[in-house]
Amino acid sequence: MAQLTERQTEARVTAAAKKSAVEAATARLQAASHEQQEAAENLKKQQEEQKENTEYLKKLEETLARLENIKNGLSMKLQKRRQHLKQADDAEQTVTREIEHDENRLQILRDLEKNMEGYQGAVKAVMRESARGALRGIHGPLSQLITVKPKYTAAIETALGAAIQNIVTDTENDAKRAIQFLKESRAGRATFLPIAAIRAREFTEKGLDDQYGFVSMAADLVATDRQYTEIIRAQLARTVVAEDMDAAIAIAKKYNYRFRIVTLDGQVINAGGSMTGGSRTQNAGILS
Repeated sequence: MAQLTERQTEARVTAAAKKSAVEAATARLQAASHEQQEAAENLKKQQEEQKENTEYLKKLEETLARLENIKNGLSMKLQKRRQHLKQADDAEQTVTREIEHDENRLQILRDLEKNMEGYQGAVKAVMRESARGALRGIHGPLSQLITVKPKYTAAIETALGAAIQNIVTDTENDAKRAIQFLKESRAGRATFLPIAAIRAREFTEKGLDDQYGFVSMAADLVATDRQYTEIIRAQLARTVVAEDMDAAIAIAKKYNYRFRIVTLDGQVINAGGSMTGGSRTQNAGILS
């Protein structure tokens, strides 16, 4: 009897324990189910938030692209306006330079007209045409390309004579074009000295330095740019300058009248013995 009672007690304890275990398992299962549901809800919420963020990011990217396009459009407009502004500025500068060029040329022509007083009409015409740019290779009349000390001005002006207004050019072709211009415009005649063609003859007389009243060779009394040296020598290399007519006559006799002698006051003993003198008018003062 006692054993039966003991087994029944054990059975009840076992049944109670199993019931308790089942209840605990059921509770854990319910808790897990609840957690799983919460996790599913959280996942769904995160997915919805991610979707919203993705859509928002897409809108931001679209807005950024639209703003970038607007920026590029404005940059292009700005660049075009800058180009137009630069073109307008360049055009203004070009016009300004042209105006200044024309004003300078006009002033050159005015100065030329003022400085060409006393020159032949043909010389003036060639220099005006050169100033306009219509004739190339024109350097100017000989008188404007040399410098002479006042003490020797009369002698050099006399020694050069009409050649003082001869026009120096670069080449024979430049002289040819100028002559053609004078011919076509009927502006007169002029003599031209092409740098490329003019050659001086050597002066070989000795002992002049020892002669009473000898001043110098005329070419040595003229200062000029190196490129004109040969032209000056061609015009003056065989001309001697003496102090006065007495000295000139003595030197001329000594050398048997083989070269020209000019005095400081502009009197001349020509090669061969002829004499020229008196008051000076033609070309006088051009070098002054």
